[in-house]
Amino acid sequence: MVNTEVPKHYTTSPSSFNATPLLTINREATIDLDSTNSFEGPEKLLEVWFSASPLCLPEASTPGGLRIVPSEVWKEMLDLVNCKVLSVIESEDVDAYLLSESSMFVFPHKLILKTCGTTTLLSGLPKILEIAALIAKFPHSLANTLRGTATAAIPYRVFYSRKNFLFPDRQRGPHRSWRDEVKSLDRLFLGGSAYMIGKMNGEHWYLYLTEPNTMLTPPATPEREQTVKVLHLPEAKLRAKAQAMEVDEGQDETLEILMTDLEPENAEQFYLDHASAVAEGQYFQQAHKARRDARKQLGSINDMEKFEGFEAFKIDELAGNIGDDSVDVFSNNSDGYSASASEEELTFPQDLTTEGHALGTVVSDSSGLSAVYPPSRYPDARVDAYLFTPCGFSANGVVPSPEAGGSTHYFTVHVTPEPHCSYASFETNVPASQTGRETADVIQQVVGIFRPGRFSVTLFEAKEAMDEDFNVTKKKGSKFEGIQGYRRVDRIVHDLEGYDLIFKYYERFDWEGGAPRLGEVGF
Repeated sequence: MVNTEVPKHYTTSPSSFNATPLLTINREATIDLDSTNSFEGPEKLLEVWFSASPLCLPEASTPGGLRIVPSEVWKEMLDLVNCKVLSVIESEDVDAYLLSESSMFVFPHKLILKTCGTTTLLSGLPKILEIAALIAKFPHSLANTLRGTATAAIPYRVFYSRKNFLFPDRQRGPHRSWRDEVKSLDRLFLGGSAYMIGKMNGEHWYLYLTEPNTMLTPPATPEREQTVKVLHLPEAKLRAKAQAMEVDEGQDETLEILMTDLEPENAEQFYLDHASAVAEGQYFQQAHKARRDARKQLGSINDMEKFEGFEAFKIDELAGNIGDDSVDVFSNNSDGYSASASEEELTFPQDLTTEGHALGTVVSDSSGLSAVYPPSRYPDARVDAYLFTPCGFSANGVVPSPEAGGSTHYFTVHVTPEPHCSYASFETNVPASQTGRETADVIQQVVGIFRPGRFSVTLFEAKEAMDEDFNVTKKKGSKFEGIQGYRRVDRIVHDLEGYDLIFKYYERFDWEGGAPRLGEVGF
């Protein structure tokens, strides 16, 4: 019998369903998904924090925070964004939603939503605030006609960012320009700050963020006076909350690699035809190996027969019922794999030619993406991947800390491989200190999978308490200075409230693609 199961660390493995993290696939949403038309790869990325840590949720909120919100409620919110849920990994600390256009991660204290194409991400933000108020019971304010919701939870902090679009004229709603996006966010939050990082006439990145303890834009005409309740907590509780905030914020680290102009040979592996051919080759190789192993075992049958009670039918069991005329199928004419006409008797699984999740798993493995956080180091990690028709790829990874009591982190990958709009992104919040590797090593490994003509990197790191007193930012700016095969074109370091931001832009030495495809050039 040939074992064609996907390895256990992938979510399409049947054995994964019996343990955490748990995968749920929305089969209906995967019907008729097609990426034939060129499309906007660069994503819009939103993070809404309602607390600095899952350990210091407001006392009035539900114990599970955002994670108690039913998936059906999130799906209604995503309808406003214009994307669908393909599958979900449920783990102890985070739920990872793989979407028709990118990803969503739900922690008890924060939500991360990343969408590509012409999705209207910011149109879902008021609904997120409403859900957090009504279901998760986070502290909230009165209705505001500008927000368009009955009530809105008061976030601890909000981050919104994206790369410059390639096709800005195709965007809809509040995303037609950065100016419109900032206006949309300013209507919700007081005191937000907007930045453009990088060259106006080159590759650049946009960022909007609020300060800790964000304030919502107040209602234009409050219907009644509000009594402000001041909660006096015992000193011990205050100290515990402060320590919890330091632990989570101090370890918050997000690395984003945004790649364009992918090497065609590398991009080819994210096409359905190529992936199906790889899967077919692997399938028949496994079958060939299984048959060779069976022949070797059959060679020792004479030795086994001398044992009392050995029954002839066990020979067939041992050999996988191959002791009859079907032996011809077990071609063993070389140590390596070679195809033969007799393989027509084997049936190649249909889901390895069309079904997105199965082929997504094949691509994760064959491309090397599954090795970025390998099972040998992270045995409890789970990967949920999807390959689109005729091309395109998305994957979410949930990565529990290998150390007892550690947090669960994530990574997410999205690929648009068509030559005229090729793009790939890799994002993770797995701390470099946990991997035992330098940030540059992770970047080098990811870039090696795609070989982009150019790429930008953003590293968002929470400051430690002592960073305010010492000039640590300059030292951090020297991280991942050298990436083999690439020259650094731009480097910018920002000292933000509570965070250091490093932005770098690289071009491949042998790349001859010309000037950046800016798409949008204005504010």
